[in-house]
Amino acid sequence: MNSSNSGNSWSYGGSGKWQMVVAMGLSGTIGLFVLASGQPAMTVVLLRCLIGGLSLLALLYWQGNWQNLNVRQVKWLLLGAAALIINWLCLFSAYRLSSISIATVVYHVQPFFLLILLAMMQRDGQIWRKLPFLLVAFAGVVLSSGLDIRQDFLRNADGHVSQALAGAGLALLAALLYAFATLATRKLQGIVPAQIAGLQLLTGAVVLAPMADLSNWSWHWQSWGSLLLLGFVHTGLMYKLMYDAFQKLPATSIATLSFIYPLVALLVDVLSFATILSAWQLLGMFMILLAVLGNQRDWHPAILKHVANAVSGRGKQM
Repeated sequence: MNSSNSGNSWSYGGSGKWQMVVAMGLSGTIGLFVLASGQPAMTVVLLRCLIGGLSLLALLYWQGNWQNLNVRQVKWLLLGAAALIINWLCLFSAYRLSSISIATVVYHVQPFFLLILLAMMQRDGQIWRKLPFLLVAFAGVVLSSGLDIRQDFLRNADGHVSQALAGAGLALLAALLYAFATLATRKLQGIVPAQIAGLQLLTGAVVLAPMADLSNWSWHWQSWGSLLLLGFVHTGLMYKLMYDAFQKLPATSIATLSFIYPLVALLVDVLSFATILSAWQLLGMFMILLAVLGNQRDWHPAILKHVANAVSGRGKQM
């Protein structure tokens, strides 16, 4: 490998990695502020889109970075916006039909969808070299979520099974749409990320406005403060960082770093709601961290076998 090229790629991709890490970290804290707002999910999404989109476009106007889009770029932007909006609707519906644990686990197959779509588009066999780390990260998500498939799917015999399966199917569709949105954003190279995110978010606000119910609106300061934070920080800033990272990083890095989101969400539960983690959940968190580090440092997949042997050896001694 050419050292100068390696240095340049690290300089360019390094900032993208940190942007993705921060964006995923912010994603993991969204649930806390959604609960604090006390508003229905659809209302929260609408205001996130509206506040985040307007703030990004205002920043863009102030900086003078607006760029005119050609027909091809408009098509990719609208395709990404449609995928993002339908992704939100499918995911929130999945939460209602099944459970948050089932929907969250199923939704995190989206890194695999991203790799599969990219491999089909680029016909690059090297992409699959990262697959073992993604599998370890996904297994870590399953363990850390505390999901009990038998209990969650077979609670009662009154039709809940079919509802849970329908929710899982919607979460799966949401994951596929998120992968499409990521690829669409990567097609908009050269366009300022704030412009892409701002236009897509305002498109989302226009589409979701008729569906939101504002009849039970609360003017309490905690509700407004939470919604403003969700709009400016967890949407405007987060999407700017995330879309910038999408344009800089290879899809394999985007896929792996996405697993930071459920890890942070679990830590928020522990710190904010005094959740007690089981040994399996701690193991799941360790697996996510190991997979993220292994992917980003380009470890050989064989190291996973050595780690598994070490862990099983210590388990036998205990």
